Amino acid sequence: MIAATDDADVNARVLAEADAQRTFCVRADLAREGTAVTPATAFVGGVQLGVLASGDHRRSAAVRSALAATLAGRTADEPAESDRSYAPKPVGVALVGGGPGDPDLITVRGRELLAQADVVVADRLAPARLLAELAPHVEVIDAAKVPYGRAMAQQAINEVLIDRARAGRFVVRLKGGDPYVFGRGYEEVEACVAAGVPVTVVPGVTSAFGAPCAAGIPVTHRGVTHEVVVVSGHVAPGHPDSLVDWNALGRLRGTVVVLMGVERLGAIAAALVAGGRPDDTPVAIVQNGTLAAQRVTSGTLATIAARAAAAEVRPPAIVVVGAVAGFALVGP
Repeated sequence: MIAATDDADVNARVLAEADAQRTFCVRADLAREGTAVTPATAFVGGVQLGVLASGDHRRSAAVRSALAATLAGRTADEPAESDRSYAPKPVGVALVGGGPGDPDLITVRGRELLAQADVVVADRLAPARLLAELAPHVEVIDAAKVPYGRAMAQQAINEVLIDRARAGRFVVRLKGGDPYVFGRGYEEVEACVAAGVPVTVVPGVTSAFGAPCAAGIPVTHRGVTHEVVVVSGHVAPGHPDSLVDWNALGRLRGTVVVLMGVERLGAIAAALVAGGRPDDTPVAIVQNGTLAAQRVTSGTLATIAARAAAAEVRPPAIVVVGAVAGFALVGP
């Protein structure tokens, strides 16, 4: 029995009644007063731990954490990143956002799940160093989609995720940026759900905001812009498949961030000008944002296409259009 109300008198009466019935009782508010105590538990690497310290919950938790840390390969004084360190190994598929490029910018939760993966299905923009840190037994599947080059079909990716998960292996789908920002993440979630495979989504730092930030460009700024729009440039303005209202974007006064727009930069700039944006609007291109190879190419809507060509700008690159793109770069 457990006495776990917020009233000490009630807990005492529950304990007394349990004692009269010769039933063990845990008292949640005063553990030492109970006739039984609950252990501090952990589950690490297939080992279940239970630690009791005569009702001293703080001590039992500290000993539990130290033992779990040793089993998990951490030093005894290094705290676990979260209580998830003691949870059973996850199952199914996890879609993990790897962040804008620098491997240190993946979330704590994302790194935790990656460390438990049996299979990693990685995008081209997933941080490469994270893959190098995986244990030798982890199967790594390259699901890269290279612009104008080789690409693993989305249906094939979905099938790999489902097949490996059904075989009892924990699968991490590692993506660059955030899984739901032009990452086809929801398509993969739908496929897993339809197949009855458990799926978890872990957000990531999107390159749309992370890359400009690393380059010293704020996508919003008080008194300058009250809006920021993220748009895909993988389909040219005017193309029948385009879902973007470029005229509406041209009328905006705030920041426009374009992903996958390097190859169509001239057409995009022209469409924004045709929609009403002044041709002297500042533009900055952040290439390889957050990485050692990061560089910025600047210009205006009238000049950026020529400057990008002269600088031989190549993907991955983020295009920032608006007054904030003209701010002086301050760096870290």
